[in-house]
Amino acid sequence: MSAEPLNTQPTTAKPRRSWLWLLAAAIILAGGVYLIYNAKPQASTQANAGGGKRGGPGQGNKPMPVQAKPARSGDLNVYLNGLGTVTPSSTVTVHSRVDGPLLALHFQEGQVVKAGALLAEIDPATFRIQLAQAQGQLAKDQALLANAKQDLARYQTLLAQDSISKQQVDTQAALVRQTEGTVQADQATVDAARLQLSYTRIVAPVSGRLGLRQVDPGNLIHASDTNGLVLINEVTPIAVLFTIPQDKLPPVLKQLNDGQTLAIDAYDRAQTTKLASGKLLTVDNQIDTTTGTVKLKAVFPNEDGTLFPNQFVNVRLLVETLHNATILPTAAVQRGAQGTFVFVVGADTSVSAQPVTLGPVDGDNVVIQSGVKPGDVVVIDGADKLKEGGKVEVVAANASGVAGKRPHGGKGGANASGAQHRHKNGSDGSGAGSDKGANS
Repeated sequence: MSAEPLNTQPTTAKPRRSWLWLLAAAIILAGGVYLIYNAKPQASTQANAGGGKRGGPGQGNKPMPVQAKPARSGDLNVYLNGLGTVTPSSTVTVHSRVDGPLLALHFQEGQVVKAGALLAEIDPATFRIQLAQAQGQLAKDQALLANAKQDLARYQTLLAQDSISKQQVDTQAALVRQTEGTVQADQATVDAARLQLSYTRIVAPVSGRLGLRQVDPGNLIHASDTNGLVLINEVTPIAVLFTIPQDKLPPVLKQLNDGQTLAIDAYDRAQTTKLASGKLLTVDNQIDTTTGTVKLKAVFPNEDGTLFPNQFVNVRLLVETLHNATILPTAAVQRGAQGTFVFVVGADTSVSAQPVTLGPVDGDNVVIQSGVKPGDVVVIDGADKLKEGGKVEVVAANASGVAGKRPHGGKGGANASGAQHRHKNGSDGSGAGSDKGANS
């Protein structure tokens, strides 16, 4: 019974030593795999940096495909943009100047009328009677005046014969003058009655487009009515009121003070359709301190009626034209911590970041005041992945006239397909010439 425990000790120790060796071997194997795995990226990086044994130097730095365009010298228009509202040249609410029943309206709503056109009629009966009364009183006083003048002539004859006193002659002369004054007052009454009668025919005070009528025939209208009969807006010509920042005012004032006529265009809300062209008329006499803007007024012929009162428009005011300016597409301009810059493609197809000073912008073009000269090729697309000194491959995306290397062998997307197509048509020689021009 006591011999069995002594025989079990050596059998238990031997398996333990075997497990320890297996565990140590597994740890060593895992460490070797780890070292081999970490060594592969470093070897690959070193191969790319050194060019490798098969590809030679530069094979690891593939040129970035970009689109480029040369800076050009030309003229560029400097515009000021603003938000404007179309305003009639004049707005008139047509009122009756006398009271009475409205007999008829002689216009159609929305009609364009000329100044002096008949718009409405008021019942003239009452005013004709008043005119007749005034004319009757005038005739009566004119008869009295004639009789007084005849009596004065008789008295003057008797005075010459020393038959009456001079006082009687003077009294009669005063009566004549008094009657003359009465006749003048009667004539004024007749004229006033005739004027009131003319007011029963309501005419257009200005030329323009009529609005909706405010009263119908048959109603009794008064001169004190608030709404009047109809509204007339003068729309030919028509004005546009718009605002610009106060900082943009000096060049505009300079042009106006020099007697220059500044052209202006009106566009729709989406700024896609040009509605009309006109000229700047004047500038307001003060700046709005709450917004820091100043109002300007432009006038448009509007013969076709395109502009409508209270219409919202976008305006473009041509301030000046810059001649022989260095112009680039706005897409070429990059912005960073150091300011604005562009990537200039060198003769060796490497790019360099060139700081630039921007000038006025007109649509897709911008004036470069310094940093780039005409003829310098700058990157206009694909600059987001470029670095200083990096190699590029200029891809001509369209017939822009940019000489550049065109990708072949399936690279470059649509441009590669175009290159293969040209090769099939036997025009690969011209393409090769373009490649050479871009890289030179």
